[in-house]
Amino acid sequence: MSSRREILDLLRENARHTTEDIARLTDYSESEVAEIIDEFEEAGIIRGYQAVVDWNAVESDEERVRATVELNVTLDRETSYDDISDRIAKFPEVTSLRLVSGDYDFDLEVEGDSMREVSHFISDKIAPIPEITQTVTHYIMESYKEQGMEFDDHDDDDRLSVSP
Repeated sequence: MSSRREILDLLRENARHTTEDIARLTDYSESEVAEIIDEFEEAGIIRGYQAVVDWNAVESDEERVRATVELNVTLDRETSYDDISDRIAKFPEVTSLRLVSGDYDFDLEVEGDSMREVSHFISDKIAPIPEITQTVTHYIMESYKEQGMEFDDHDDDDRLSVSP
């Protein structure tokens, strides 16, 4: 018997699977699949469906800049991580926000139309938040894999190999 988790795995692999496709790949009927997906959506387990875009492959004059930002914070008695995340997540430039373990507290991903726009967003909107003590911005130069999808159509290395 298939598990409900298998339906989630199939949708993560390809959100365009139809209920008919999923029923064929599992032990559920098409109506059961539709009902389970509806339950997942109503419970907030499935939050949405998105396309994985290789922005480097998009032919456009418009620049799209993405960056990962490390955030360090200092909490006080009245402020929690959730309070800070609520403030930061509201910005439309923020595409992802995670509380992490390690050398910094939050891992923030942002997008903008230029490096200047991203830089100004961090310096004008994020850094001034009182609890944030440090930001470290890493601009994404190239993506090789996003959300489990590998971008394997990069230019081949045309350097000549040299052997001694």
